[in-house]
Amino acid sequence: MNMMMGRVFRAELRDELRSIVREPTSLFFGVLMPVGIFVLFNLLYGHDAVQGLSAGTAMVATFGTYGVITVASLQPGIGVAQDRDLGWLRMKRVSAVPIWISLTAKATAALLYGVGVLVLMGAAAAAFGTLHASPWALLRVALVLLLGSVPFTLFSVAVGFRFRTGAASALLNAVLFPLAVLSGLWMPIRLLPSVVRDIAEFLPTYHLAQLGLAQLGQGTSLLHVLALVVTTVVAAGVAAASYRHARI
Repeated sequence: MNMMMGRVFRAELRDELRSIVREPTSLFFGVLMPVGIFVLFNLLYGHDAVQGLSAGTAMVATFGTYGVITVASLQPGIGVAQDRDLGWLRMKRVSAVPIWISLTAKATAALLYGVGVLVLMGAAAAAFGTLHASPWALLRVALVLLLGSVPFTLFSVAVGFRFRTGAASALLNAVLFPLAVLSGLWMPIRLLPSVVRDIAEFLPTYHLAQLGLAQLGQGTSLLHVLALVVTTVVAAGVAAASYRHARI
């Protein structure tokens, strides 16, 4: 039984990994646009200094946060909504294959694409000569950002269970971009108006970016870890409630 579940999971994962490549919109917004924005800002400001770090190094944490949560927020939820619209989740629900396998495959695929986004950003910063951090520090940043993407994946799945594909895509994008701007993911938070800085402290994207920066020597981690743990618990509850009330 476990071997069969493993084969089903691998098949589901392969399909999820291929789906973003087959869908130009997902490939553009989920991978190419975050990396492209990172490259642009790195070329313009990468050699500037930000509190003892080169801006290019700090951007690996801040733009890396944007890149990871873009994939984590868009792909699983839109995939769930598409499967609901096509009736695939209904078929899986009545089959011998647990629906959690499909959901785990979607989350894993998003995680793997997140790894790809971070690698591309790090490679670009290194190529531009703006990356000044040890491999161990960069690995810590990557692990923190990937683990911190979990609540965004849960929220995305919750949206996918409650809305049709078009509405889910619109809602997730409508939430994602303001979060990126208000959390200082595209520019240093200290340069934003004070009212925005006050709002940022209540946003999980801000805490994830700050946790990434802490791995590079900027700030401490405890408060940001606690904020993300609370966010994960809330997102898990919302996802569970959405699944229970979903029309599959």
